[in-house]
Amino acid sequence: MKKRSIFGLMLVVILVASLFAGCSSNTATTEETASNDDKTFVVGLDDSFPPMGFRDDKNEIVGFDVDLAKEVGKRMGMEVVLQPINWDTKELELDSGNIDVIWNGLTITDERKAAMDFSAPYLENDQVIVVKKDSPIKTKADLAGKNIGLQKGSSAYDAFIADPISTQTAAMNEYPENVSALTDLGIGRIDAVIVDSIVARYYITTENADYVILDESLSPELYGVGIKKGNTELQTKIQDAMDAMIADGTAAEISTNWFGSDIIYKP
Repeated sequence: MKKRSIFGLMLVVILVASLFAGCSSNTATTEETASNDDKTFVVGLDDSFPPMGFRDDKNEIVGFDVDLAKEVGKRMGMEVVLQPINWDTKELELDSGNIDVIWNGLTITDERKAAMDFSAPYLENDQVIVVKKDSPIKTKADLAGKNIGLQKGSSAYDAFIADPISTQTAAMNEYPENVSALTDLGIGRIDAVIVDSIVARYYITTENADYVILDESLSPELYGVGIKKGNTELQTKIQDAMDAMIADGTAAEISTNWFGSDIIYKP
């Protein structure tokens, strides 16, 4: 499976995604009706969140979390259905039963713990500030009076709102996904983007973008798999499979394929 996609084409792919049926040999098509039987589990994700889950130039959903989910599904003897969702309504999608899990760079927070169950953490992350290389913004304090972009309903939003600097900025612009925010940064519509460090580093590297990440970050965090509240059977199966993948090195291999090294969280 192709490791990297062309971010310049990402927005076009997003717009036409509904006209095409993206699929792979190990995963059910995203357009299929979600099945909640004991042979299938439905993974809700933002399909424009590289490198965790996104569409490549063949319109197939790929990514680090996608590969983890597929391997877990194989070990559980279950078929994975990848279901793109509106990230801002992810809790409703999970609670309604439209999806069984959220597996897409989902930060574990106390608020989300009240709405869903979680796997053990599997990845560390933090929220960083991305600006152009020639930007006058050098520190977090320099965001005062500037226009900020971030993804709606994301932990970037939570981290930004919780920081005192949020009361000093000129405007906070919310986007449906991170690629649009990073694109607007490039054309000067906004001055900075608050985004997951993993996403920022991947974007800058693959696009050779003329961006830098400030030294100051907003919030350290951990990623986990969000599971519908009370579905302890699926929670246990997923955790057992993940634990086995970490123990036998499979998780490390997937991490190295996407990030160049093993960055799987091991407490």
